[in-house]
Amino acid sequence: MPKFLNPFEKPAYFEQALFLYIKYSKFLDDDYAQNNIPVYDYFFDLVQRTLFFVIVEEDIVSGFVYLDNIIGDAERFHSAELTTCFDKRYWGDYTKTCAKIFLNFCFEHYGFKKIKALIYPENFRVKTLLKSAGFEKEALLKDETLRNNRLQDIEVYSIIRKGVKNVR
Repeated sequence: MPKFLNPFEKPAYFEQALFLYIKYSKFLDDDYAQNNIPVYDYFFDLVQRTLFFVIVEEDIVSGFVYLDNIIGDAERFHSAELTTCFDKRYWGDYTKTCAKIFLNFCFEHYGFKKIKALIYPENFRVKTLLKSAGFEKEALLKDETLRNNRLQDIEVYSIIRKGVKNVR
C-alpha cells in the first residue's frame, strides 16, 4: 500500500525524489522553470513552497506528487494544480491507485473543491491516468509557453469534488 510522506522524513526520500525529478523534468517543466538556478536549489525550493509528498512503497520512493498555485485562504482551500511523477517501474495500475488515494486525501483532508492538472498534449500516459481518476479535459491553451525553445500548447484537466454546490 503506497504511503504519502514528507520528503524530509528521511534524507533518502528527498534524494530519491530529486533523482526522479532530474530524470523526468523534461516532461514536467517548460523553459522558464529552473531559470538558471542549480537543479538542487530549484527542487529544494519547489518542495518547500508546495504541498509536496513522496510516494513510498516498501521504503523506496516510487514517485512524488505536489499541489501548487493553491487558491483559497487561511481557513479553506478551493483549488490547486497537481503535478505528479512516477518511476517507470510503477507506471500502470499502481499509479491509478495512488491517484485515487491522493485525490480522496486532498478532498477530504484539505477540503479542496477542484484539482487541476496542466499537461503537454503529447503526454498520453498522464492523460490516461487523469481520465481514469475522473479528470475531464477543460481547455486547450494554445502556445501557452516555451519548451525546448518552441511554442508549446498545454491542456488543462480538472476534477471537481462530488457534492460541491455553487455558492453565490
